[in-house]
Amino acid sequence: MIKLLKNADIYAPNPLGHKDILIVGSKICRIQDDLSIYENLPDVEVFDLDGKCVVPGYVDLHVHITGGGGEKGPASRVPESQLSSFLMNGVTTVVGLLGTDGVTRSVENLVAKARALTEEGITAYALTSFYGYPPTTVTGSVEKDIMMIPPIIGVKTAASDHRSSNITGEELIRLATSARRAGLLSCTPGLVVIHMGEGKKGLEPVFYALEHSDLPPDKLLPTHMHRNHSLIDQGAELVRKGGYIDFTAGCDEEELFKNVDAVLYALGQPGVSLEHITLSSDAFGSQPRFDENGKCVGLTYASPEYLHKTVQALVKKGMPLEQAIMLLTSTPAGLLGKTGIKGCIAVNGDADLLVLDGNLEIDGLFAKGREAIWEKELKMKGTFE
Repeated sequence: MIKLLKNADIYAPNPLGHKDILIVGSKICRIQDDLSIYENLPDVEVFDLDGKCVVPGYVDLHVHITGGGGEKGPASRVPESQLSSFLMNGVTTVVGLLGTDGVTRSVENLVAKARALTEEGITAYALTSFYGYPPTTVTGSVEKDIMMIPPIIGVKTAASDHRSSNITGEELIRLATSARRAGLLSCTPGLVVIHMGEGKKGLEPVFYALEHSDLPPDKLLPTHMHRNHSLIDQGAELVRKGGYIDFTAGCDEEELFKNVDAVLYALGQPGVSLEHITLSSDAFGSQPRFDENGKCVGLTYASPEYLHKTVQALVKKGMPLEQAIMLLTSTPAGLLGKTGIKGCIAVNGDADLLVLDGNLEIDGLFAKGREAIWEKELKMKGTFE
């Protein structure tokens, strides 16, 4: 099917002005000032955007697609994600991963769920292993998992958290080197995503790994960097070394504004720019609260909805839209090795397009060229929704 989007105010993420977009199948075929010559051709579906903003579909690097949780017993395990929860919040690309639980939540199930979401209409990748070390894999090897099991593109671990295995710098070097080598051999990112807690060591294992090896800094991505200013200050140092840091959008309104302020604080540090900061949802992962003795005293879970709310909040605080959306478009796409394909509006790129109304509310969405939302009405759903 061919689709023609007329009168779009395009942020690619850089502003392109008012143009038309021609979609053929799952790809963007043309972007020009006027493509009305295609309007009356057979099998061309026309959508008049009437000047609404069109931005790239969001890329969410940290999603518990099979559910997370369990820190308060089996009944606290979070349910699996559903396709509509991503679409309604502008997300067209996700990276699925495990968290605290690598026993009842398996890498095998994670891979199957990522494939299911891709079949249903978005693009889903996965990371092998979980908080624990040595890593838990399908094949018995991180390297083999990344090389031989699509859609696995990297590995998950955790540091500076009482639930982690307290990975050392030397262990991180070995883990990241395996992922790096596998990434080169399979043409995948070979990314190491590191859950960061509020432990005393902070990013010390990351700095050790970089100082005592030849690992590229952009292959180690610490996440949940919003926790405190001390951790953000360490993150700023990592960015100055050429690395990237990932912030979490939050799970409620209070967390939303706290984490927006954390992003702005990071951007105020010398040498830190939006080209090295990403935003992710931690969706369907648990958000436990622990007392001073490490006892879980409360539990909820995150949602993708706070991704776009973070963009809106940043714009309200004066950040230009084209800058705010970089956190969810061009920067994470670059980490995935998908520049020009994901996180952008470009000829030959995937037709993942998010339509925003005058209040920056989500009005429409196209996922790989398919109409997912139009005039705020959901058009695509998961198999069992």
